[in-house]
Amino acid sequence: MRCRDDDSARADGYDLAMATVEVNPNLGAQIVEDAKEYVLYSWSTQDAINPIAVAGAEGRYFWDYEGTRYLDFASQLVNVNIGHQHPKIIAAIKEQADRLCTIGPPMASESRSRLGRLLEEVTPGDLCMSFFTNSGTEANENAIKLARLATGRHKIVARYRSYHGATHGSIILTGDPRRWPNEPGMGGVVRMLDPYTYRCPAGHPDPCPVCSGAPHLEEILEYEGANTVAAVILETVTGTNGVIPPPPGYLQAIREVCDRHGILLILDEVMAGFGRTGRWFACETWDVVPDILTVAKGINSGYVPLGAMIIREHLKEWVRGRFFPGGLTYAGHPLACASAVASIEAFQEEGIVENAAEVGGYLGDGLRALAARHPSIGEVRGLGCFWGVELVKNRETREMLVPFNASGEAATPVARLAKASLERGLYLMTHWNVIMVVPPLTITREEADEGLAVLDETLAIADEYVV
Repeated sequence: MRCRDDDSARADGYDLAMATVEVNPNLGAQIVEDAKEYVLYSWSTQDAINPIAVAGAEGRYFWDYEGTRYLDFASQLVNVNIGHQHPKIIAAIKEQADRLCTIGPPMASESRSRLGRLLEEVTPGDLCMSFFTNSGTEANENAIKLARLATGRHKIVARYRSYHGATHGSIILTGDPRRWPNEPGMGGVVRMLDPYTYRCPAGHPDPCPVCSGAPHLEEILEYEGANTVAAVILETVTGTNGVIPPPPGYLQAIREVCDRHGILLILDEVMAGFGRTGRWFACETWDVVPDILTVAKGINSGYVPLGAMIIREHLKEWVRGRFFPGGLTYAGHPLACASAVASIEAFQEEGIVENAAEVGGYLGDGLRALAARHPSIGEVRGLGCFWGVELVKNRETREMLVPFNASGEAATPVARLAKASLERGLYLMTHWNVIMVVPPLTITREEADEGLAVLDETLAIADEYVV
């Protein structure tokens, strides 16, 4: 069954004539049955899962074995930045597989070396050397390791509304409740509050010591001892915990405090990097260069697992004559690196970052227009193609539509909305009371309008709960 009616070639490199799939509901049902029986799903109650059996995908859409098409407004897990099945990346993977499928990290491969050079070119400031990993969580693990080695200190300051990954160290860096089952875990992690201006944890004094960054961090350092702190790790733009861009001046203030005390600044751009905010990297919005930048997801849109820890010149010089006690069998895998090289080249050739800024701005305007019509929307915030729509029961009191860390019956309002959207062909990511609107960066205005129209319909469900 053809899932798109337009058979013509597209300017973004996709040939929609290839977007076909044989309808086979029996096969789809078997895939789901086997998945529920034999696959352990992450962040899920196993008896409650009912996954979509995906038969194919292209551009901003994917479809199931019944031929139902879905507009991917979540980029899967905010990682398919370039869209599904980009022909340049597929060709690069095939070409690399024909030449060299795999080689160990002690060797040098063309695709790994090219990717290292390209990352030096596209990252801001003097970020210049990469340690390749298989994921974002591994990039964060190694960033913490390097920070502790380079400074000789052991404490790490992280924020509460954060998610840094699910491995042993990264999950403890994570501030949200996903870390609870893993505690006590890695020691030496100190928490700071977030610049969440819509729900400021400091109660909005003026000037706000939390949202301005420096006073809050300085006070923490007084209690902890700045000489014991190796690094501050932040998501440049908070991701799953609300899509929260920092207010003006915040990131610069954190950078200044870190510099004053010899503390390294690690910016986690696993989600915010590679065009997601309408810039190559979110930190460029505020002219801040971290000592360590961690990336994954959009580096190659998840076509092959890949992440990286990218370090500045001063850390490169420090590490050159020293033994680095870290490694992964598949670090810098040739297929993964080849796909990332192709992705970065496609970003440059096709103006994908620029499209994220332009269409993302249009998308933001559309979301703000929805806020004017739906009393359940408390705030719309974001940059580029990285938007959060916060849902409330009451705009005056800002009472959340669902409680913090809601599950089961308590999460019903948002669960109903997400299900109704899916039934109308729109795939969304939600977290507690926030809808994340994070489509592939190649999205068109027409596709943005399509998604906004479905959201307009299903937000009526959230409006039912407004008091």
